[in-house]
Amino acid sequence: MKKSVLAVAIPAIGLAVAGWVSSASADTLRLLTWGGYAPENVIQMFEEETGHTVEVTTSNNEEMISKLRATGGGGFDLVQPSQDRIAGPQTEFGIYKPIDISKIDTSQFIPSMLSATMANTTVDGQVYGVPHVWGTSGLVVDTTKAASVKDYTDLCNADVAGKVTYRLKRPTLIAFAFAMGMDPFAAYGDEAAYTDILSQVEAKLIECKPNVKTYWSGSDELLNLMRSGETVAAMAWDTGGWKLNADNPDITFVAPTSGALGWIDTFALPAKGQADQAAYDWINFVMRPEVAAMVTEAAGNFTASLGADEFAPADLKARYQASFPPEAVDNIKWYPPVPAGLEVIEGNVLDRVQAAN
Repeated sequence: MKKSVLAVAIPAIGLAVAGWVSSASADTLRLLTWGGYAPENVIQMFEEETGHTVEVTTSNNEEMISKLRATGGGGFDLVQPSQDRIAGPQTEFGIYKPIDISKIDTSQFIPSMLSATMANTTVDGQVYGVPHVWGTSGLVVDTTKAASVKDYTDLCNADVAGKVTYRLKRPTLIAFAFAMGMDPFAAYGDEAAYTDILSQVEAKLIECKPNVKTYWSGSDELLNLMRSGETVAAMAWDTGGWKLNADNPDITFVAPTSGALGWIDTFALPAKGQADQAAYDWINFVMRPEVAAMVTEAAGNFTASLGADEFAPADLKARYQASFPPEAVDNIKWYPPVPAGLEVIEGNVLDRVQAAN
C-alpha cells in the first residue's frame, strides 16, 4: 500500500451516543490492524462514547494470517486483512467467524465496495468481510503532454513513445488484459483460459516495449521520472498521482476507462473473538463519514465510507473527485484471491517480456 501525507481538517464531532453504537456492554476490543487505521484521536472518541476500551496491535497480511492460524482464530476480536486473504484461509484453516450484516449500518458504505467485498469474502454462503480502507492503481498522466492516455493500452500510443513507465509485475498483466477487452479475474478458475489471456497480453507488452523509458521498481523512481518530465504517463497508484498533482497541477491520477485496479483492507471477525459487540460498534463508528476522514488523515488512503471525501480539505477533495467520479468508483476492478499456480504462469510471462528485444 502506498501512503501519502494528508492534512485533513476535521470539524468538531459530538460525542452523543448514536443509534448504531451500543454501550450496553463495555468490553475491551482487541484490534489487529495496519498502521494508521486506528489513530489515537479516533480511539479516544470511541472509548468515551461507548465505554469500550481498544487495544491495538499493528501488523500486515502475512502476520495476521500467521497469528490467527497459530491460535485457531483466537487472541483478537477484530482483524483487518485484505479481502483476498479471507476466503482461502477461512476454507483451509477456519480462522474467521461469519459477519452478522444486520449488526452493521450498511448505509454508511459505498454500495459497490460493500457488495464487491461481501462477494469476494463469501464462503459456503456466509459473509466473512466488509470493506474499510482502499486504494487503486491506474494511470498517472501529464495532461498537457499525454492527453491521449485514457486507458492502460494507451501507454503504447505513438504520441508518448519513449516516455512511459510501468512495472513488470502482475498488476500490469491484469490491467492490460482488462484494457484489451478481456476479464482475467473471470478466468482465474480456468488455467487454460488464463494462459490464453496472458499470451495475448505478453504479445502486447512486447509490442509496447519501444514506448517504455524504463520499468520503474520503486516509488521514488516513479515520482522522479514524472517530475523530471522523462516520462509523461505511467501506470501507478492513486496517492502517488495526487502527490505529484500537489506539486504540478498538470500531472494527476486518472482512473482508466477499463477500470482502476483496487485493493481493500477489510473488517473480519476472528473465529474465537470474545467481544463481537465491541467489534460491530467499532465498525459502525469508524465508518461514519466524519470519523472515516480522520482515518484517512492517519492512514493516507480513503475508506469505503460513503461521503467521507466531503470532510477532506478542498484540494484533496478536488483531486479525489476529479479522479473518481461515482462511475469510476463503481468501475474499479477489485482483486480477488489468486488461485494456486497462476503466479508461476505470470512470472514466466513477465520474464519473457523482460528478455524480449
